[in-house]
This record gives sequence, C-alpha cells and structure tokens, in this order.
Amino acid sequence: MAKTNREIDNSSIKIGREVIRKEAQSIIELEDKINEDFARAIELLAKCTGRVIISGMGKSGIIARKIAATLTSTGTAAMFLHPAEGMHGDLGAVHKDDVVICISKSGDTTELFQIFPVLKRIGVPIISITGNRRSRIAERSDVVLDVSVKEEACPFNLAPTSSTTAALVMGDALAVALLEKRKFSAEDFAQFHPGGSLGKKLTMKIDEIMFTGDRIPRVHEHTSLEKVIFEITSKRFGSSCVLDENQQLSGIITDGDIRRLVEKTKDIWNLQAKDVMSQHPKTVKIGTMAADALKLMTDFSIMQVIIVDDENYPRGIVHIHDILEAGIL
Repeated sequence: MAKTNREIDNSSIKIGREVIRKEAQSIIELEDKINEDFARAIELLAKCTGRVIISGMGKSGIIARKIAATLTSTGTAAMFLHPAEGMHGDLGAVHKDDVVICISKSGDTTELFQIFPVLKRIGVPIISITGNRRSRIAERSDVVLDVSVKEEACPFNLAPTSSTTAALVMGDALAVALLEKRKFSAEDFAQFHPGGSLGKKLTMKIDEIMFTGDRIPRVHEHTSLEKVIFEITSKRFGSSCVLDENQQLSGIITDGDIRRLVEKTKDIWNLQAKDVMSQHPKTVKIGTMAADALKLMTDFSIMQVIIVDDENYPRGIVHIHDILEAGIL
C-alpha cells in the first residue's frame, strides 16, 4: 500500500534539494572562471588540424567521454583516451597536430600524469581541466581551466559530485563557444545527426510525408454540403480544401465547422461549400521543414495543414498525427 503524505520520509526530500542547491551553486561560481584562459583554450582548439584527445581517470574519465561525444557531434573531431591504456600503446593515437585535454579534480592523478612526458615529446598543446591550479598536471599544461568547487554534494565532501558537474559544464562551454567560433550551423548539426527524432527535425521536409493527388480532400465552392461531408468522411483528414474556379485554394471546411453549423442551423442541405468554409486557411509552402509545419499546427491548434505551391494550388495535405508518426517531436 502506498504511503500517505504523513508517512513519507521528508529527510530524503531535504537531502535531494540540498544536493541540487550545492551543485547549482558550483555552476554559478564557475561563470567567473570563464576568463582569458578559456579564450586561449578556444584558440588552441579552433586552430587544431587534428583531433581533440580527451583523457581522465574514473569519474573524470566518464566526463571526458561525454565531452568528446559533444565535441564530435558539433563538428570537432574528438576521441577519449584512457590514460592507463595510453601507457600500453594507445598513445600511438596522439599526433603532433592534435590538442589534448586532461581532466582531473586533484590535478595529481597518477595515471594521467604518467602520460605527460610522452605528450611533451610529441609536442601537442595540453589543456587541463582541474580543481587545483597548483597541481603537477596544471603546472605542465599550456592552458589551465579552473573548475574548483567549494564543496562536494556528498555529506563527507569526498564523492565527486559538484566537481564532476563543474567539469562537465566547462566541457559544454568549450563545445558551444567552439561551434560559434567555427560558425557551425543547424544544417551542419543535421549532417552529424541523421538518425532519430533530432535528425528528422533538422532535415525532413513536409513534402516527404504529405499526401498528394487523389488523397487530397477537395471540393469546389459550389459543391453541395452533402458531397462535402462525403469527401471529408472518405478522405479521413477531418477536413477538405475548397477550390475556386481557377482550382486555387479559397478556403477549408473541417468536420468541426459542420458540427457547429448543425447546432445553429436546421436547414443545412441547401448550403454550398462557399457558405460554410473558412477563408484564408493556414498553409505552408512546398519545401517547408516538417518541424516548422508542426509548430504552425500547434501554435494555431489545428489538426491538419494544406501544402500549397507559389500559385496557391493545393499540392498536399498532412495531419498532425502523420508528422508525429514520422518522428518529428
């Protein structure tokens, strides 16, 4: 049986909120540490003609992997190097045209420090992300990014919590500043994210999912209401385009329009499409991104949208469910 509100241990809620408060405070304080050193790091990364090699042990290694993934997805070739594996052959992946980022809270991680002589012989620039600017790693780096925190969220001030969050956010700051400097566009982003809902949102056009030809529900302005209802019902879009004598779009009739009409008017069978239609319906042009069409539909609370060409001829129609089923979220 579920516990009542009185039986819930409020101490857990208090601890959870305290952790979030401490880590959030660490991030706020990190802003003042974005300085000339950060700008120099961006210059090194922007001029890199090879790859960005990111290394760290333990929790810092996990953060390093995430930063490498973020850089790669935003147009900067990056890879994670495990420092211990580096001492057993993986340092062969590092070339002189690379840039190395080392992550260590203490700045004295033994496995990380051991690869420094090799990195120095190769001649790669080294950026350290550390909580100790006076550490061995910091002293041997070309640029030091300070991610020191006043306290960990752990009650013993031991488990990496606030410190790993700060390192992760610093990595995000590097990635975003770098993509801005390189003028990385949404189109570039789409190139690296072709799969999933994100890729579809950035690349899929409405043309790819719209229904065309005889699938488009359409009637003329002088079509009887009885035939309008049949067209809406048979095409299953919940609406019908209304065309003028030039076959151009002049309005739309939805099943909601007809329901409201029945509530107000007893004699509806003498009416024609032009008597019922809503003029100036919301439309999108051929070539519109599917995500933009979805935004239009949600902004105006409509369930379908008509796709027209430059001459306002209906070329397709799509229901909001079709867009959602295509993975555009």
